[in-house]
Amino acid sequence: MSNLPIKMLRLVSFLEGVSFLVLLYFAIYHKRILGEEDAIQVPGMIHGILFVVFCLVLGYVWIDRKWPLKKVALAFVCSLVPFAPFYLERKLKEDQAA
Repeated sequence: MSNLPIKMLRLVSFLEGVSFLVLLYFAIYHKRILGEEDAIQVPGMIHGILFVVFCLVLGYVWIDRKWPLKKVALAFVCSLVPFAPFYLERKLKEDQAA
């Protein structure tokens, strides 16, 4: 069994986590504090695309690795909480080594 699906999920999880933090920065600082109304347009689009890619890759890994629904649900919830994608990436690295 190839480790490529897990590697893809690790990469996309990391990128999605970084984009989430960047989006929060722009939403809080640039939009709310500086008053730039269109400050989150580009970071929001990038994060949205990465989130969709994450969901697609997660679905692929779910099918390829025959993960239980509980594991898939945990990975999905990690994509919704700031800093949790980095926890997920570490857990996926351990899973990849196993």
